Amino acid sequence: MAKLHVSTTINGEPQEFLCDADQSMLDVLRGPLGLTGSKEGCGSGDCGACSITLDGRLVCSCLMLAAEAEGRQIGTIEGMAGEELHPLQTKFLEMAALQCGICTPGVLMAAKSLLERNPDPTEHEVRFWLAGNLCRCTGYDKIVRAVMETAADMRGGAR
Repeated sequence: MAKLHVSTTINGEPQEFLCDADQSMLDVLRGPLGLTGSKEGCGSGDCGACSITLDGRLVCSCLMLAAEAEGRQIGTIEGMAGEELHPLQTKFLEMAALQCGICTPGVLMAAKSLLERNPDPTEHEVRFWLAGNLCRCTGYDKIVRAVMETAADMRGGAR
């Protein structure tokens, strides 16, 4: 089977890669591109550990064909921090909102996506938005509090 040539932008940088027609974006990210932050937790879109953004929309990279990246903008956990950690990453560390780390990249990508759309979410909205991300370690309370506090900090402390 012939490989497909894909030109895309990942974390703001032009990228090109070859892939099989049936190869997932997660496999390409973790394999040839060496971006191992996105995790494979289930392979069926149920856990959210592989969450990335595609043209600003949150998607499970295990369900996306790599060929679908042609001409698109992809964001991964590796692109979340700039010179310094993103405020969500800092707050997750400060509040110990992570344990084993398998879900953390996907949760952070989902939380970032939420705050880009809604800078002042309610607790219910945070829980709803993160419902596609399974965590077996934390019980979610620290995660939700970290997202809520980050949102408040990013708004300048205003509620």
